[in-house]
Amino acid sequence: MSEARAYVRDGAEIYRRSFAIIRAESDLARFSDVEERVAVRIIHACGMVEAAADIHFSEGAALAAIAALKRGAPILCDARMVAEGVTRSRLPAGNEVICTLGDPAVPDLAARLGTTRSAAALDLWLPRLKGAIVAIGNAPTALFRLLDMIDAGAPKPAAIIGMPVGFVGAAESKEALITSGLSAIVVRGRKGGSAMAAAAVNALASERE
Repeated sequence: MSEARAYVRDGAEIYRRSFAIIRAESDLARFSDVEERVAVRIIHACGMVEAAADIHFSEGAALAAIAALKRGAPILCDARMVAEGVTRSRLPAGNEVICTLGDPAVPDLAARLGTTRSAAALDLWLPRLKGAIVAIGNAPTALFRLLDMIDAGAPKPAAIIGMPVGFVGAAESKEALITSGLSAIVVRGRKGGSAMAAAAVNALASERE
């Protein structure tokens, strides 16, 4: 019988060491205490300490998101992967986690609007959008659609976690979010993804400031 491989097996110790490594190797000096804790979780989700340079918080966005979650705001997700990544036990007020991408009305709506299903699904958010937490971790078209909806008079969410990933429109959609003046937490450039967006939600939900 071969010897068992030696590796860390304790989950809490893995997290402790991981966060210590991230803090040692990342430049986090520009973040507030709350922003730093969120940034560490985002970096942990992607395994890239260099991502710290691309993380952007608009002023007060992290605290606004925490307050909204404590008030019971819903979390509106562009993709099932984002929604499934949210740890329900961390949510401070039994917050609803909503993804409308699978709604049967979405394909026809996308055809009528001439856009992707991910973008069209956001139109079903309108009754819940005011004061919500929005988490976009997949589709740049969804983030562009959200900004267009708000420009047209749709209610503003409490905070937008804008982390769509990709090579077409991802960087541009996030820059548009930053320049919009809306409350935003962004990973700039091509980086992003559902895991990073969900990690941001989970970090915010765990805060008690």
